[in-house]
Amino acid sequence: MNVTKWSPFTELEDLADRYGRLFGTHLPWRERFELPDKDIEWKPAADIVERDDEFVIKAELPGVKREEIDVQLENDILTITGERKMEETKQSDKTHRVERFYGRFSRGFRIPENVDTVAIKALCEDGVLRLHLPKTKTNKAEPVKIAIR
Repeated sequence: MNVTKWSPFTELEDLADRYGRLFGTHLPWRERFELPDKDIEWKPAADIVERDDEFVIKAELPGVKREEIDVQLENDILTITGERKMEETKQSDKTHRVERFYGRFSRGFRIPENVDTVAIKALCEDGVLRLHLPKTKTNKAEPVKIAIR
């Protein structure tokens, strides 16, 4: 069983993100609860499913090229980082609304001890990154870089 340190500020940040996405507003008090890395602009939504033989993490990354996504595993933390760049517009174009998030992103997930870190597979198609983490009885503690197919 993994013990994770609970942080109420992380939950407040997630709540502020959801509120902002729902109502298209910015909460001025949110800066007080930001994580130390101010360069991170947004966090992609992710689902985690446990199956009999594996865990599957699905992260929504529409508009992000496979080559611009980095997936690494170190100290039982699986980290997805990258950047979604804003499309260049012509000088004559008039932007009326921008609702999508752009800029650097990062998501980190603590993986359970029963994951075979050497056999992790990553697939990226249709704007969704799928990470397959097969279960095993032992865990490797070495840092691993995961190639995306």
